[in-house]
Amino acid sequence: MPKLENLSPSVKQYILITGNYWAFTLTDGALRMLVVLYFYHLGYSPFEIAMLFLFYEFFGVVTNLLGGWFGARFGLNNTMNIGLSLQIIALIMLLVPSAWLTVSWVMLAQALSGIAKDLNKMSAKSAIKLLVPEDSKDPKLYHWVALLTGSKNTMKGFGFFLGAVLLNTIGFKLAAASMTVVLFLVLIFSQFNLEKNLGKIKSKPKFSHLFSKNQAINYLSTARLFLFGARDIWFVVALPVYFSSQLEWDHWQVGIFMACWVIGYGIIQSQAPKITGKNPQGKSALWWVVGLTLCTALIALMFNYSSSQIELILVIGLIIFGLIFAINSSIHSYLIIDYSSKESVSMDVGFYYMANAMGRLIGTILSGWIYQAYGLTACLWGSVIFLFLSALFSIGLPNSKIQN
Repeated sequence: MPKLENLSPSVKQYILITGNYWAFTLTDGALRMLVVLYFYHLGYSPFEIAMLFLFYEFFGVVTNLLGGWFGARFGLNNTMNIGLSLQIIALIMLLVPSAWLTVSWVMLAQALSGIAKDLNKMSAKSAIKLLVPEDSKDPKLYHWVALLTGSKNTMKGFGFFLGAVLLNTIGFKLAAASMTVVLFLVLIFSQFNLEKNLGKIKSKPKFSHLFSKNQAINYLSTARLFLFGARDIWFVVALPVYFSSQLEWDHWQVGIFMACWVIGYGIIQSQAPKITGKNPQGKSALWWVVGLTLCTALIALMFNYSSSQIELILVIGLIIFGLIFAINSSIHSYLIIDYSSKESVSMDVGFYYMANAMGRLIGTILSGWIYQAYGLTACLWGSVIFLFLSALFSIGLPNSKIQN
């Protein structure tokens, strides 16, 4: 405890924000796995399952755009706590009798969950820019961003595993109830300990300032849209359903594998500064996404012509895909913080994650539709096309640091 008391206020706030983000992400990952596996077990088609997340992703787009503006006006501590509150409400909505769990009801609950998740994420990512001391060099900023981003995805992986375990042990309702209690306790702690007015700026930002006028941020945001769309086209719905229906994996196997993949992905993200060097630039994002495009195309080709080794190809291919994707994502997360100014960081980050959410929305819809209509191979080729588009927009990213 004495060591914690000696930490600077910025580091204490960073630890608090990271812990808040971890708790939220753990329950969010668990909830996603619960919904996918539970409703597939009830007989929902892949496309219907994708539709359950339609509002989750759609409202993520709106939330990131408006949330950055709201955070700049009222403080990031408020947007983070509102996110926790909305997630609690979303979980409570899933505690109703099973007969009430219609597609429209679950979509509404997921809409609140989507708003909650992106308010929480935007707040956490924006706060880093404000907490890094003014005399810090680039490596420290990169390290803080990579650590927060990587650890968040590691917790999301544990959430996938937790969701599968809870579904198989205590059932859907008790799982949702237990996560509600945990988040309520986190909300109380956060309400009393987060720095007041963090990120709140003195001049009231105009609504017209929501859309970035920074060309570098616009290119980066578009590249991010296609990058995450490429991942979700085959990862969100198609892959777990394929494992369950075609390879006959049970809930435990699907949950454990997806959890291990995301945990490993998060670990690689947190170690990105050691892999890429201290100062990633625009060209770094370009070369890593080119490598990811080639990797995904190779998986699609092997999947199509080596039907006897499908399971092995998917497992090994996903590991390699995850490694390269994690580095590319971590570079993006650093660049958006680096490109942003401290005066408008929440709006710049909000705009960027709006594009991220739009990519997830498009990828989620395509994942259910393409898989149901054409199968997993088509999902892989759809991912390749999106990655190629991400690479095209990455060409426009500046190679030198943007001075704020």
